Amino acid sequence: MLEKPILKKEIMIGGRPMILETGRLAGQAGGAVYVRYGDTVVLVTATMARYIRTGIDFFPLTVDYEERFYAVGKIPGGFIKREGRPSEKAVLSARLIDRPIRPLFPQDMRNEVQVIATILSVDQDHAPEIAAMVGASAALHISEIPFKQPIGGVIVGRVDGQFVVNPVLSQAEKSEMHLVVAGTADAVMMVEAGAREIPEDIMLEAISYGHGVVGEIVEFIEKFREEALAMGLAKEKFVPEVVEPEKEMLEAISALAMDRLEQGIRLCIKEGFSKQDRDNCLDEIKTEILDQFLEEYPEEENAIMKIMGSIEKKIIRKIMSEERTRIDGRAITEVRPITVEVGILPRPHGSGLFTRGQTQILSAVTLGTISEEQILDGLGVEESKRYIHHYNFPPYSVGETRPIRGASRREIGHGALAEKALLPVIPVEEDFPYTIRVVSDALESNGSTSMGSVCGSCLALMDAGVPIEAPVAGIAMGLIAEDDVFTILTDIQGYEDHLGDMDFKVAGTAKGITALQMDIKIAGVTKAVFEQALAQAYEGRMHIMGKMAEVLPAPRPELSPNAPRIIHTTIDPDKIREVIGPGGKIIKKIVEETGADIDIEDDGKVFIASIDQEKGQLALEIIESITKEVLAGEIYNGKVTRVTDFGCFVEVVPGVMGLPGKEGLVHISQLEHHRVNRVEDVVKEGEMIMVKVIGYDNQGRMKLSKKDAMPPPPGQEKKGSRGGRYRRRNNTGE
Repeated sequence: MLEKPILKKEIMIGGRPMILETGRLAGQAGGAVYVRYGDTVVLVTATMARYIRTGIDFFPLTVDYEERFYAVGKIPGGFIKREGRPSEKAVLSARLIDRPIRPLFPQDMRNEVQVIATILSVDQDHAPEIAAMVGASAALHISEIPFKQPIGGVIVGRVDGQFVVNPVLSQAEKSEMHLVVAGTADAVMMVEAGAREIPEDIMLEAISYGHGVVGEIVEFIEKFREEALAMGLAKEKFVPEVVEPEKEMLEAISALAMDRLEQGIRLCIKEGFSKQDRDNCLDEIKTEILDQFLEEYPEEENAIMKIMGSIEKKIIRKIMSEERTRIDGRAITEVRPITVEVGILPRPHGSGLFTRGQTQILSAVTLGTISEEQILDGLGVEESKRYIHHYNFPPYSVGETRPIRGASRREIGHGALAEKALLPVIPVEEDFPYTIRVVSDALESNGSTSMGSVCGSCLALMDAGVPIEAPVAGIAMGLIAEDDVFTILTDIQGYEDHLGDMDFKVAGTAKGITALQMDIKIAGVTKAVFEQALAQAYEGRMHIMGKMAEVLPAPRPELSPNAPRIIHTTIDPDKIREVIGPGGKIIKKIVEETGADIDIEDDGKVFIASIDQEKGQLALEIIESITKEVLAGEIYNGKVTRVTDFGCFVEVVPGVMGLPGKEGLVHISQLEHHRVNRVEDVVKEGEMIMVKVIGYDNQGRMKLSKKDAMPPPPGQEKKGSRGGRYRRRNNTGE
C-alpha cells in the first residue's frame, strides 16, 4: 500500500503564519483540512449525503462548531465531566461560518451537507473561529461538494487609530471595534461587528481594509485546491440534479399567474394591507390557480407552487426596483409607524414596549448583585459577564404553533447581537455595581425583531434608572439587486427580507455604530452599496431615536423602588476573614439580621444589596465596625466590659447586634499616673473612659492605657526624648 501524500501550505495573516494541511486526518470525510494558527488548531470537515431525502424542498446545510475543553487544558464543569450542548460562543461561531458560505451553493442543491469544525487547541491570541472559517472554506473547496467559490475571513480591530488584522489579546483589549469580515475575492458576503460608537465612514474603511486581506486568503485557498488536485487529495465537483418543470406547464402557469398575481400585489399596495390580509389575498389567488392546474398535473403541486412563488418574487422585486414602491405602500426610505411605552410592568425593575409596524418587542430589566453575574464555562479568557441579554421568539408572534423547547440558534444569535449593541453604553462596575439582565420577547414579528429588541431594551434600561452613556437604536436595511441596479430599503419587513438580497442590521448611538450584522443571499455587495446602506441606516436610526426620546429621553434619575440598592465599599483583604467569621458565622448573622445580600471579592471589594436602604446602611455600619482599624498611638472613647484583679477590658469599637467589637486590656499599672491598689477604685464595669492604644502583644491582642490618655498631674509633664521622667514647667513654658 502506497503511503498517502500530505499537502501542507502556509500563508501570512496579520503578520503570523496560518498553516493548512490535508491528507493526514479524517480521510473518509468529503474534505478535511487541519488548520494551525499560532497554537490554535482546528480540524474542519465537509461531507455531503449521497442521496436526497424524499420530499425535501430546501437545502439542508448544517454547520457545527465543536469545542473540546482539552483545547485549553480544562475539564468541563458540572457533574458530568464531558462536553454537552454547545455553548453560546460555539453557536455564534457556527452561525459566523454558516452565513457567508450558504449563498455560495447552487440554488437547487438538495443533498445534505454538514460542516464540522472541531477545536483541538486554543491560543487566545489566535481566534479559533477565524481558523475554523478559513478551514471550512478550504474543506468545501477540495471536496466534491458543489461550492461555487472559496471565501476568506478576518477580524479587524482598531488600535490607536490604526486597523489591525486578527488582533492578539493585548490589542483586542484596547481595540475600538471587533469586526469580522468574510467574503469572496470580489465581494463581501458577511459582516459582524461590535464597536465603541464608531462613525460610519471609519466602519466602511474597516470593512474595505478587511476585504483586502480576505482576497489574499481566497487566492491562497484556490492554490491549495490546485495542488491538492494534482496530488489526488481533492475531488472533482459533483453536479446536483436539477429537475426542471415541463415547458408547457411552466408557460401555461406563467401566462395565467403573472397577470393575476400582479393584480393582487398592486391591490395590496393600494389598500395598504397588513401582513395577514396580504397573505390571505395572495394565497386565495394561488389556490385558485393551483386547483385549476392540478386537474391537468395532479402530481405537480410542489412544482406549481414553486413556479408561482418565483413569479410573485419577480413582480414585487420589479415594482420596488423600477417604481420604488414597497408592498405596504411605503417609500424606499420610509420607516414604519412607531409607538413607544415604558414602565408598563409593575414589578420588574424596568420595562419597555417598542412597536414598529407589525413588529412588537417587550423588554424587561432585572438588576441583581455582582455575585449573580453569568459564569462562562468555555474556551475563551472571559470567565463571567455582568450584562446579559436574552431574546425569545415564541410561535404566536407569527401566528403559528410549534413546540417550545430550548433557545434556538436564531434566538441565541439575536440576543447576542442586541447585547453587543448595548454593551458599549452600559456603565462600568465601579460606577454601577449591578448585574444586569435584559429579556426581550417578540410579541409580534414582521421583520427585524433583533433591532426592535435593541430599541425596546434601551427603553427598559432607561426606565430602570440604569445610567447608560447614550440611547441606542437599531434598524434593518434591505437590498434589491436587479440588472446591476441596487435599491436600498430602509426598515425592511419580513416579506422584503424573504424576497430581497440582503439583511443589513445597524445599531448605534447618535455618535456612531455599536453593532453591525449583514447577511446576504447573492454573491456579495460592493463598497458603494455599503456606503449608501450605512447612510440610509443612520437617517433611519436617528428617526427611531427621536421617537424614543419623545417618551423617555434619558435614564430615570432614581432606580425602580423594586430594585435592590447596592452600597459599595472596600476593606483590607486581610480583614475579609474577620467579616466572614469561623464557618461563615459572622456574615450569616449580618445577613439574617439585616436581610441584605453581601458579596465580598478577593480584592476587598464589598457589595451590599438590599431593597430597604436603611437595612443596607446598617449592614455597612456593621462591616465597618468589624474592619475598623484601631491605630497605635490614637486615643478612643471606650466602654469597660470586664474588671479583673490585674486590670480591665475596654471595648474601643462597639459590637453591633450581638457581634463582638474590638477590645483590649488596660493593665492595672496603666490606669493612673500613681500606684493603684484595686482596679475597682478607679473604673467600674459599664463605665465609659478614654484610653490610648499603646501597642499589641505577641499574640496580636490590643494593649491600652488610661493614664496616657489623660493629661499629667498638675505641674508635671513628660520629658522629651531624653527620658521618661516628669519635670516642672512654669507658666512661660520653660
